[in-house]
Amino acid sequence: MDTMNKSVRELLVQIGEDPDREGLVKTPERVSKSLRFLTGGYKMKPSVILRGAIFHEDCDEMVIVKDIDVFSLCEHHMLPFYGKAHVAYIPDGKIIGLSKIPRLVEVFARRLQVQERLTHQIASTLFESLQPRGVGVVIEALHLCMAMRGVEKQNSITVTSSMMGNFKSDHRTRQEFLSLIKK
Repeated sequence: MDTMNKSVRELLVQIGEDPDREGLVKTPERVSKSLRFLTGGYKMKPSVILRGAIFHEDCDEMVIVKDIDVFSLCEHHMLPFYGKAHVAYIPDGKIIGLSKIPRLVEVFARRLQVQERLTHQIASTLFESLQPRGVGVVIEALHLCMAMRGVEKQNSITVTSSMMGNFKSDHRTRQEFLSLIKK
C-alpha cells in the first residue's frame, strides 16, 4: 500500500470509520487515484501544451473561446469548485490552435487553487506566450466550500476576471468581450 493510500486509510479511522468495512476496503486506492487525476496539472507544463500550436497570422480581431468547463479543488478545504471559463485575446501577428486554450485552462485548474490565481495564471500565460494586443479571462464558478459548509450559500457564483493589454486599457474592448460572453 503506497503512502497516499495509507494516509487515506488513516483519515477514515480519524473520522470514525472502519476502513475494513466492505464498502470502504478499496476507498483509499480510489481516493488516491482520484486525487492524482484531479491534481495532474502539477505534472503538466503550459509551454509543452502550447509548443507547436502558435502560428503566424495577420489576424487582429478578437478571438474568444467561451463556456470552457472548469473543475478544480480549492486549496483551503480541498473541496471542488466548478463552472465556466471564457478566454479571449486579440492577436498581434500570432494565433494559437483553439484546442490549446481549454488545455491551458485544464493545466492550471488541475492544481490546488484559488479562483483568483487560476484566472490570472491563464491570462498571463497566454499573454506571455502569444504577446497579443490583449487578453481577457473571466471565470464563473460555484464553490462547494461555500455551498456545503461555512456560510452554506448553495447558489452563490464567484466571478473573477483578469484583463491585460487592450482589455485593460480600452473600455470598448473590455465591454465587447463581456457582452459577447453573455450571449
